[in-house]
Amino acid sequence: MKKLKWGIVEVILDTVTLDKLLHKVEKPARYIGGEWNMARKPEAGTHFALCFPDVYEIGMSHLGSRILYHVLNEMDDVYCERVFAPWTDMEQELKSEGLPVFSLETKRPLGEFDIIGFSLLYEMCYSNILTMLELSNIPFYACDRDESMPLVICGGPCTVNPEPIAPFMDAIIIGDGEEVDAEIVLQYQRAKREGISKDELLQRLVKLDGVYVPKFYSTNEANAVEPNSEFAPKKIVRRIVKDLEHAPYIGKQLVPHIGIVHDRVAIEVMRGCTRGCRFCQAGYIYRPVRERSKETLLEQAEELVGCTGYDEVSLLSLSTGDYSQIHELLPRVMDAMEQQRVSVALPSLRIDSLLKDDLNKMQSVRKAGLTFAPEAGTQRLRDVINKNVTEEDLLRAARDAFEAGWTGVKLYFMLGLPTETDEDILGIAELAKKVSGVYYSLPREQRQKGLRITVSVATFVPKPFTPFQWVGQNTLEEIQRKQQLLRSAIKGLRGVELHCHLSQLSVLEACFSRGDRRLAKVLVDAYKMGCRFDSWDEHFKPNMWREAFEQNGLTMAEYANRERPIDEVLPWSHIDIVVTENYLKKEYEKALQGITTDDCRKKCNGCFSNRYEDYCGLS
Repeated sequence: MKKLKWGIVEVILDTVTLDKLLHKVEKPARYIGGEWNMARKPEAGTHFALCFPDVYEIGMSHLGSRILYHVLNEMDDVYCERVFAPWTDMEQELKSEGLPVFSLETKRPLGEFDIIGFSLLYEMCYSNILTMLELSNIPFYACDRDESMPLVICGGPCTVNPEPIAPFMDAIIIGDGEEVDAEIVLQYQRAKREGISKDELLQRLVKLDGVYVPKFYSTNEANAVEPNSEFAPKKIVRRIVKDLEHAPYIGKQLVPHIGIVHDRVAIEVMRGCTRGCRFCQAGYIYRPVRERSKETLLEQAEELVGCTGYDEVSLLSLSTGDYSQIHELLPRVMDAMEQQRVSVALPSLRIDSLLKDDLNKMQSVRKAGLTFAPEAGTQRLRDVINKNVTEEDLLRAARDAFEAGWTGVKLYFMLGLPTETDEDILGIAELAKKVSGVYYSLPREQRQKGLRITVSVATFVPKPFTPFQWVGQNTLEEIQRKQQLLRSAIKGLRGVELHCHLSQLSVLEACFSRGDRRLAKVLVDAYKMGCRFDSWDEHFKPNMWREAFEQNGLTMAEYANRERPIDEVLPWSHIDIVVTENYLKKEYEKALQGITTDDCRKKCNGCFSNRYEDYCGLS
């Protein structure tokens, strides 16, 4: 039996207690830990809780969390343990028993860790942060936590606009986390040895590149953020890992007890993208492109398959087809994997990627899925968003796939893009029809049984640090009208099925993507009304969210639908992602004129300011 302190009470979390909980929940394997390759360092002096505010199956699929888990556990005297948001059944059981959220590795209560670090991939997970804090008897707001409480930090792509969750955090990481997470831990250990206060520690952390400490910043009447301390920099510059080739990776990958969303070996081929799609936040906040060598990638693939037993390897990046050595890498990886009957997946291919020979080679092992992303239904709109692909590219890519033996492809599109018309929406159905026609134009002996074309349509969400950050989102009514128009147009198309993303959820996502600090109170109020797991359709409660906005004298429309003047100081203007605001403005103006911008690999478009030009190997 192991006794652990939790706040001001003692909690006994022994095998009997845990078994009692597990017998009452839907998926007990989410909470037991003990997976193959799990880290074991109970003797360490510093305990770091790596928290993912969603269920086990989602969090275990996140590559960034896997990397940080390895990086932190490689440090001397540091034990990094995983904590996931409890599903609603486990939340109720924990409350009934008066127990806290606990880690998978040692069942340590969250409140007993030295540092709590949240990985924030999606704005609709924010309410789960509050669940995890409340169940651990940790106050929501950083200003309400005393010296005895853990240091609460967060990182991930959502933090490029940190304001909606800033009041809850002691420190926020902007950018790549591999290096700065370790630096924060070292500063914590040093502060602990010296016996200094949390405030003094935060004064040290704010001096680290890529670290934002919200308490040293205030909002003005326009809700813009300004430093309130002389030692806080006016701009927080995004942290960039420059040398990806030698950056730490995931070590021995954890193998879960149950199926997870991405249940396979994931190899990060490169980070960043040169294409410049104007809707794509990741394409801007992960610049510049950094690659790993094909030798390193092959070594990682063989090592991870060997220590996990997985039968699929995914070559992961924002645009794997753009990897400079893709045609040398793929044959070598596939030859190495074929002997072990391990398949190779290329997620979200560019439809202008020249991969015909590679697709033919890939049919020698089990076929993984193929996904193409035209994004828009007409060439006019593809030019507006700077997609730089044509209908001919898509049809050629589809023919290559079908001739190589694929019978199922996914096509991703968006509704509500800037300047979109009904003609653009009908163009989505027309493209799907033409892809179906490509398949049925093949000789009968070349066709496999059962064509399946999945048209997946998301609602456009204007994101910070893109050329469309000033654009208003379509209203809910307009989104729903466009979805119905597309359903009618696609109905009856041979081999084609349509999936539309929940439109009300996209509106809330836009609010928190573009939000300011006032949304922290909205979030707390919505949570108290019962909002949890908002990204899960069955748990999303749009009426409660609207009520929470109204209680705070706010509306969703002012955040999601309002077009913002191009000279407005934005809630995220104190963050410097290295791509300049002037460049984003120029891209916005070009979008409205339907003018495209060349791929960065063809020529430098000058997106970085002069002081950061050394970050970009393409300039």
